[in-house]
Amino acid sequence: MNASEVESLLAAPPFAGLDAEFAGLMERLSGAPNPALRLAAALVSRRRSEGEVCLDLVRVAGEVVENDAGHRGRTPSLAEWIPALQACPAVVGNPGSRRPLILDGTRLYWQRYWDYEHRLATMLSVRAAEPAISVEVPQRVTTLLAKLFPGTSPQTPDWQTVAAFLAFRNRLTVLLGGPGTGKTRTVSRALALLLALEGPALRVSVTAPTGKAAARLRSAIRHAKQELAETVPAMAGLDDEVRTIHRLLRIHPETGVPRFDARNPLAADVLVVDEASMVDLALMTKLVAALPGTSRLILIGDRNQLAAVEAGSVLGDLAPAGGGNRFSPAVCDGIFAATGIRVQEAEPGVPALADRCVELQASHRFGEGSAIQRASRCVNAGDASGALAVLQEATTSKPAGDDACWQTLPARDRLREALRSVVLAGFGPLFQTTDPRSALAAMDGFRILTAIRAGPYGVEGMNQVITELLRESGWIRGETWYAGRQVLVTANDPESGLFNGDLGVVLPDPEGRLAVWFSDPDGTPRRVSPARLPPHETAFALTVHKSQGSEFDEVLLVLPERPSRVVTRELVYTGLTRARRRAVLWSRESVFRDAVYRRIERASGLWDRLWERS
Repeated sequence: MNASEVESLLAAPPFAGLDAEFAGLMERLSGAPNPALRLAAALVSRRRSEGEVCLDLVRVAGEVVENDAGHRGRTPSLAEWIPALQACPAVVGNPGSRRPLILDGTRLYWQRYWDYEHRLATMLSVRAAEPAISVEVPQRVTTLLAKLFPGTSPQTPDWQTVAAFLAFRNRLTVLLGGPGTGKTRTVSRALALLLALEGPALRVSVTAPTGKAAARLRSAIRHAKQELAETVPAMAGLDDEVRTIHRLLRIHPETGVPRFDARNPLAADVLVVDEASMVDLALMTKLVAALPGTSRLILIGDRNQLAAVEAGSVLGDLAPAGGGNRFSPAVCDGIFAATGIRVQEAEPGVPALADRCVELQASHRFGEGSAIQRASRCVNAGDASGALAVLQEATTSKPAGDDACWQTLPARDRLREALRSVVLAGFGPLFQTTDPRSALAAMDGFRILTAIRAGPYGVEGMNQVITELLRESGWIRGETWYAGRQVLVTANDPESGLFNGDLGVVLPDPEGRLAVWFSDPDGTPRRVSPARLPPHETAFALTVHKSQGSEFDEVLLVLPERPSRVVTRELVYTGLTRARRRAVLWSRESVFRDAVYRRIERASGLWDRLWERS
């Protein structure tokens, strides 16, 4: 691609703006015209905004790149591109150098993201290298595990029991599993095990990326404290406050600088991070850096969910390729000694991280006959025909009662009428109460989820139509602020105690003035004046991204009318599995098939750094 072709490519979206300006700056600072550098810098900037940590030159070399205006060009070959970048030492440096761009093998990074990735890989590798305790298993561990996980059979591996043992044994534990596999139950019992063995003085911190995820985990821990109080009396002293990561680290909302870091670490002996798939590379690096090296770190999440909105897919990079639950001989022996469970040995030379990862496999929310369960498994496997067959069969056999069903996406001119009955039935309970606690509970009953923001099938168009239908029904009285309006906070605001992703509802206060009500950490409704609300938007419909960390009794998942590169199998899986009882999917077959075949593949070097064989 010559200089004129690069100029034309960067003159229009998606490159026009920040990407093009950054690329031009890099070329000027390099001291000489270099279209290969300018193109690479623009692509690094664009990929970062799309969630990728770096530009993988192997994947893009020799490929055609096109902008929204139709201008296109072919990128250089790898043999041409790398020398062209190496010829710009003023702006392209080697790993560890202080240059705007870092060329690490065949990956090109912004320097800041190379530093995040390198630091996180180093910290996690150090944690994985040594266990928290010796391999020898005291009898007390075996006795406690038997009490915490009664009915465990040595013939069928109980991965919850294995995970709890690994959390006791290791400084780093990665607990993977889909919806309903018992991740929160497992971690609650792992904490009980640690408290029983190490005493009530053990300092435990629990965190999650969003307020909603934190609230759900807080509820689970409180239930576990009551359930396990007799078995482990020390559970009574467990701090059940679950903070968002930003609140835990006290990250400044403007500078992004945390109060707690390596020089001022958290006072925690155990740190539990729920919904870790939502945590981006930069935030995870800050979090792990703030944890003392002797503390235990337990990361919980679903590897098949959407990755973080910001750059990185940390949990996906921590997960073993091709499935896990295979361990070194020493750990297999330790598991057997503690639980009586025989597990499969890993191949020789597998990194220590394999001994820190366990995946829960049995879903207790969805039975084997569940259409949500069967369809989501097909989606994860890339089997669009299988998923369609499950959803369409469920629709034909039990259109009103099954837990998942399919409906062809209504045409634009029929969308409003198709939504009318769904909206009135789904949001009716919310408008039939004036009690904030009841309204906040009703919000979890039904939600419309979209794949995109703009257009009639996006969250903006959907919220407009939903509001109009509710107004026509007589349920909405007022303009911007009205009783029953659901609100999503879109920015962190520590001063008000509200954070990105928090959901609230508008209702009158005891004096009759409209207020926005949110759930406090203990479940008590908290009043916030509309004038004090941070940036926010109406939230009868949410994007699937914004719904992560939440669950609803019933979900309507709406895909767009045309294929899109942002509509992937991870998005479909995440949307379907937000439903506790019933999921309805509106889509065209061609769009659904394209989505299930399309996977998120974020360029990153973290997996290679962590899983490189010894």
